[in-house]
Amino acid sequence: MTTLSQAHASPTPSSPSPTSVMRVRCCSSAGCLAGGAAELRQGLTAAVARRELQERVAITGVGCLGPCSQGPLLAIDPDGTLFAGVTAADADGLIAALAHRLQAVSAAEWEAPLAWRPAAGEQVDTGRPFFTRQRRVVLENCGLIDPERIEAAIERGAYEQLRHTVTDRTPAEVVDTIRRSGLRGRGGAGYPTGLKWATVAKMPGERKVVVCNADEGDPGAFMDRSVLEGDPHRVLEGMAIAAYAVGADQGFIYIRAEYKLAIVNLRRAIEQARRRHLLGAGLFGSPFGFTVELRVGAGAYVCGEETALIHSIEGQRGTPRPRPPYPAEAGVWGRPTLINNVETLANVVPILREGAGWFAAIGTEGSKGTKVFCLTGKVRRGGLVEVPMGTSLATIVSEMGEGCPDGAGLKAVQTGGPSGGCVPASLLHTSVDYESLQALGTIMGSGGMVVMDHSTDMVAIAAFFMAFCRDESCGKCVPCRAGTVQLHGLLQKHLAGDATAADLAQLEALCPMVAETSLCGLGQSAPKPVLSTLRYFREEYVARLKPGPTAAAAGR
Repeated sequence: MTTLSQAHASPTPSSPSPTSVMRVRCCSSAGCLAGGAAELRQGLTAAVARRELQERVAITGVGCLGPCSQGPLLAIDPDGTLFAGVTAADADGLIAALAHRLQAVSAAEWEAPLAWRPAAGEQVDTGRPFFTRQRRVVLENCGLIDPERIEAAIERGAYEQLRHTVTDRTPAEVVDTIRRSGLRGRGGAGYPTGLKWATVAKMPGERKVVVCNADEGDPGAFMDRSVLEGDPHRVLEGMAIAAYAVGADQGFIYIRAEYKLAIVNLRRAIEQARRRHLLGAGLFGSPFGFTVELRVGAGAYVCGEETALIHSIEGQRGTPRPRPPYPAEAGVWGRPTLINNVETLANVVPILREGAGWFAAIGTEGSKGTKVFCLTGKVRRGGLVEVPMGTSLATIVSEMGEGCPDGAGLKAVQTGGPSGGCVPASLLHTSVDYESLQALGTIMGSGGMVVMDHSTDMVAIAAFFMAFCRDESCGKCVPCRAGTVQLHGLLQKHLAGDATAADLAQLEALCPMVAETSLCGLGQSAPKPVLSTLRYFREEYVARLKPGPTAAAAGR
């Protein structure tokens, strides 16, 4: 486990040698690819070939390097120098600089800073808080290994914990280790993972199922996508260990069709693991076997809910159902089913490798370990970050993200996606853990974090998220189907300046009704953006009310 700054700083040889090799790690995540990373990598490969440096310079694709807002990104080993905003036009100049470095005849020349900069980009200072305040557990391999090569994952210890598990540990021991670690589900609800595993393990039945919920649907969230793109074998190994612990032999990864690169990398990884007998029957000579299939969803937000996801895997329309029975009792095709999200499963390997006590020592009393967040919005330094639970919002947004650009003052931070709430700048000292965020009227969710400056209209933000929930409602239950429409209509009246004090009162009354009577988490959480903006930014609603005798009273 490393900090991000350590990940970008591999030990540098003290002197050059005729066999010294330099490695260029090109970010090949979806974000950098959209900015031209594929063309950059092709240009670098061609430039290396022209100079006949194939034995001295390795061009490698890797997962997310972190500061996604500055892509395309690349890092140069052995010293881990990180560059941002690199384009294909920079390829020849970079390889020329590396060729010069490889001709060094003294330690001083070899260790000197690289005399090259991208034409329109910059060298990134990995001593900034964005890097130094991170603690990488889930992302420890992302940005370091080539996700297309299982050999690269194995060199970093992939499938070693699976081998130890099926040959040296009992299922009960594995469940107990996860329980003692304090790991909680990273999909949003924060349910204790060990307790969920224990529940499925004790269920009768010869056929049980493990499902990886990769249906990451929050706007602006890409935590799970980045893990699947950058380290797919970590998730497969976590699934296999979970299956051994609960007595399952079949697994499904449910992923949205929009995640095209993650799907390609997962399919490749599954096939690679099968060929090496790391998936399938009789793993490591034991009686345990486990197979994994990919299920590609159509992108419905509601399919992130467990029972809707199960229906979709079965080929049915993705709609939630009442509980009980819970998936642990009757899930996919009526079998006991364990459902964990990507980040939860990615924590399994380091917990078994380092021990439950090691993991439990990170974070807070009630929220153990680290959490991956997508820092987006009006922030100078956005991207993918992983921090210990209990880190304050101020540390993440103001220190790591370096606040809002152009001197604009920070107004609020929205956490938890469309089902989360908006936290005002005055409360940024709040610890990022399940209980603290819930007390503020928001949730951690899967890890989306949107920064807003003083130009942000909070009523418009609430209307935007309510429109999302309205459009994504499956329509099965009336409170969500009709309630989100009514709430959005009331918000639109406020935006148009047509709302009265009675409309504001109706908005406040309707929110808890929708939250308390909806069938699933989508409807239950849909009012949170409205409730939190009413709680902390009520004056923006009152300012839009039509003049009248009750308008002033509404600002209570």
